[in-house]
Amino acid sequence: MDIRIIIRIHGFLNSQRTGSPKEFALKLGVSERSVFNYISYMKSELEAPIVYDSQKESYYYTNDCELNFKG
Repeated sequence: MDIRIIIRIHGFLNSQRTGSPKEFALKLGVSERSVFNYISYMKSELEAPIVYDSQKESYYYTNDCELNFKG
């Protein structure tokens, strides 16, 4: 997992402007499969409350979410 992409995903999720998984992949410059892998990783390992709304066509956080990458 590339931390730079996770940080970018976090920014898009906060603004609820990811678009569909295909559009999101284009925005991030990764494959659609990578989008699914990053979202899955963030949900399972970082416990990020991420859901997808097919009506809005966007991923978003269900609660406020702050990611802390300090070691």
